[in-house]
Amino acid sequence: MAQSRRDVLRQGASLAAVSAAGLTIAGSGGPAAAEASEAGTAGSSGLPYPYLKWPEQVKESANTPRLCQWFSRNPSQATVRRWRQAGVTGALITNPPPLPWTAATLIADRQRLEAAGLHITAYLINITDSIVRGQEGRDQQIEYIRQSLVAAGQAGIRVVEYNFYVHRLTEGYYELIDDEDRLGAGYTAFDYHREVDGVPVKDLPPRPGTPLLTYEQIWDNYKYFLDRVVPVAEAAGVRLAVHPNDPPAVISRGNPQVLASVADWKRLIDTYDSPANGLTVHAGVTPEVGHDAVEFLRYVGAKDRVNHIHYRNVTVDKPRERYAEVFPDNGETDMFAFMRELVRQGYDRGVLAEHPRALDFDRENGSIGGQYAGVGGGGHGGELYDTGYARAMLQAALIMERGRRPVLDDAEALVNRFYAAGAVKLADRARMRASLEAADRLAEQSEAAIDRFADVAEGVDDAEAHASLTSMAAYLKAQLPT
Repeated sequence: MAQSRRDVLRQGASLAAVSAAGLTIAGSGGPAAAEASEAGTAGSSGLPYPYLKWPEQVKESANTPRLCQWFSRNPSQATVRRWRQAGVTGALITNPPPLPWTAATLIADRQRLEAAGLHITAYLINITDSIVRGQEGRDQQIEYIRQSLVAAGQAGIRVVEYNFYVHRLTEGYYELIDDEDRLGAGYTAFDYHREVDGVPVKDLPPRPGTPLLTYEQIWDNYKYFLDRVVPVAEAAGVRLAVHPNDPPAVISRGNPQVLASVADWKRLIDTYDSPANGLTVHAGVTPEVGHDAVEFLRYVGAKDRVNHIHYRNVTVDKPRERYAEVFPDNGETDMFAFMRELVRQGYDRGVLAEHPRALDFDRENGSIGGQYAGVGGGGHGGELYDTGYARAMLQAALIMERGRRPVLDDAEALVNRFYAAGAVKLADRARMRASLEAADRLAEQSEAAIDRFADVAEGVDDAEAHASLTSMAAYLKAQLPT
């Protein structure tokens, strides 16, 4: 997996290179170490995060990923308190008003929630069967959605999330008890071959009154919808986030699913080219379809289509057919790398730590409820576990990304010092600074950018500047994984 130059700070040869460059960093006894010690953040291991102040600079804020949870438009005081106590202030609204929405209604919702110390992360919007199936009445329903998106933009609602499927194959869910690692915790598992009333889930017939459609017919209906709503969302300043089909079975009660693979999600992105046409990128569903979640997040982020995040984990026996939703820390997705990629991208919208596992605490307190009750879902104890884990990953990602930035800042300071002394030409300084800026972006750019920095440094005439800058180039190069 590609990583940036900030992934692993190595001592040894790297410290020697910095020393040769005339710089000091935390743990080497120089000014940076003194500054870090004074700030109370430097540890004895040598390279902690000396340029950050704890906790001010690793807090969730308007320019970081923001944790959210399900809320009604008019939550009880008890609900607000339980989530505010957990540090969650983002509200993902699950009971939207009837379509079409009005700006006045949404503004009233927003003011009511903000008075409780919450901000609205996103609204869910219902996509009717007539739209998905291409039936009579869909144009009126699409018009209601268009009006609602205009209202959302007027009310300052940034994201609207939705689903698109003929049928959701929840019949394949069952509770899997982990008797080995987690001593009786319940997981929501899915098996495409599980029998329901003697019939394998994969062979269940359509519900009465549900037509049988082909994949391309459903996709044509989806494109019809996107062509009419995405321009409105874009003009309103609203991002649409479609949730992947979950479970991502190929066939769901006789009908194909059109958002149940990475190929489907890429097709969506290519169908209408706009940041308003985006995804709920899912740390759990992506491995369910057999793909690395961090790699896909990087792909979608490069296209600016990451409009919402669901943050949970799974173990997979067979993609799209057999898997289990486990704890965030014991599944296949590297949840720290996933969160770190969000920070690298500058993502500042919602992250939902979802699907709590069934714990004895919640069983004993009768707090298990919701759509996954009875199939491994949990209660508020499990929600707090997931939320605390997500916050820890967010803070760790902020530390790793923000705390490592001064490595390049030191390089720029060195360039400026030699420029001020007349040892580096103006054009060379400009080229080296441009390379450092490029190296601070995504990993794919880093190695080439550092090589450009080294090429310019190699051509510097002044002997001291040449030695120091080429040593710094070697140090920066050492930060890249081999």
